[in-house]
Amino acid sequence: MSTQMLTTKEGAELLSFKINGQEKIHQGLECVNANGKVYWKRRYPVLFPMVGKCKKNQTIINGKAYEMQTDGFVKDMEFEPISKLDNFHSYRLQSNKKLIDKYPYEFTLLVTYRTDENKLTTMYKVINEGDVDMPFAIGGKPAFQINYEDLEKGNYYLEFEEEEEKIHFLYLVDGLVGTEYAKNIMIDKKVIPLNHHTFDNDAIIIKSLKSKKISLKKKESNETILTLNYEGFPYLAIWSKPKAPFLCIAPWMLAPDNANGSGVFRQKTDILLLPPKQEFECKYTVEFFEKGC
Repeated sequence: MSTQMLTTKEGAELLSFKINGQEKIHQGLECVNANGKVYWKRRYPVLFPMVGKCKKNQTIINGKAYEMQTDGFVKDMEFEPISKLDNFHSYRLQSNKKLIDKYPYEFTLLVTYRTDENKLTTMYKVINEGDVDMPFAIGGKPAFQINYEDLEKGNYYLEFEEEEEKIHFLYLVDGLVGTEYAKNIMIDKKVIPLNHHTFDNDAIIIKSLKSKKISLKKKESNETILTLNYEGFPYLAIWSKPKAPFLCIAPWMLAPDNANGSGVFRQKTDILLLPPKQEFECKYTVEFFEKGC
């Protein structure tokens, strides 16, 4: 089995991951519909210091309003390559004057991709370089190639490793978390069926999970496409674009802003607070299976 990985300094984003020559990652700007329109320009973005959408596209820090785009700003920043081996790519982003104007904290963010045959691990390390507690969010938004015709037919489904008795689905209102939970769409407490209507109301965002792994599977062939280990992440988001040949299975440390929230960054539900000079680390691993999508 041979694997190949390609990343970029812009956003430290994974561009390609091939197993035996077969691409597993959505190809962003290179993937267009019959009319030449791009489905989604991203492929495997890093989300920091925000995950999802902020109310009014801004957040309040120390009494001051800061513009904060959906999923944070580092996905558009140029990272410094630290190490680039065949199976290990690592990048670093350090705060500077330009970034302080966006997010008033001194930090270092390290993003590392490691491969082991058919497994791909994404690792994040956040370092608070400042002298005050630093609130932040982090997560990934990996997009995997699928066959849209199979999605339309309902041939794909997601399966958790354990029965989920206390699972909650968040209801989104214009990208923000509403005051009530969404309908539980699971079957037999383990399976989420997928079809072309699954994302009619935006992403599926899930919390209160017992499982640490979720698998993308096909009904007709009874095969597993991939398994994602998201241990340590309290939220999981599932998302795609209309008629798009990709599926995001995204591990997040928190959810978008609440629709009725204060807009104050430190008051976000489940916001992470990192003490001065301390580090935070998390990772997720995707195991791909040979037949692909």
